[in-house]
Amino acid sequence: MQPDLGTTNLLLGIMAVVSVLEALVVVGMGVAGWIMYRRVAELVNGLEERHIVPLRARVDAILDDVKGVTEKVKDETDRVDHAIRATIDRVDDTADRVRATMRAKTSRIVGFIRGVRVAIEGILRSRHQPPASAAGRV
Repeated sequence: MQPDLGTTNLLLGIMAVVSVLEALVVVGMGVAGWIMYRRVAELVNGLEERHIVPLRARVDAILDDVKGVTEKVKDETDRVDHAIRATIDRVDDTADRVRATMRAKTSRIVGFIRGVRVAIEGILRSRHQPPASAAGRV
C-alpha cells in the first residue's frame, strides 16, 4: 500500500493559505491602528489648538491681572500701614507733649494750692490747740 499524500498536501496548502490570510489581517489591523492613531492625534491637536490654547491664553491673562492687582493691593496696604504707624507715632508724641505741658503748668498751681492748704491747716491747728501754759496746769 502506498501512502496517499494528496490529502496531507491539501491540508498543508489550506494551512499555508490561512497563515497568509492571518498575516494579512494582522498587517491590516496594524495599518488600521496606525491610521486611527494618526486621526486621534490630529483630533487632539485640533482640539488643543481650538480650545486649550485660547483658554490658556485667557487664564494667563487673568492670572497676570490678578498678579497686578495683588501687587497694587500689597503696595497700598504697605502705604496705609506706614501712614497709620506714622499717625499713631504723631498722636503718641502729641499726647506726651500735652501731658508734659499740663504737668508743667499745673505743678505750680498744685504747689500753690498745697501751700495754701498747709497754711490753712496750720492756722486751724493753732486755733484748736490750747495754749501751752493751759495744757501744763491740768
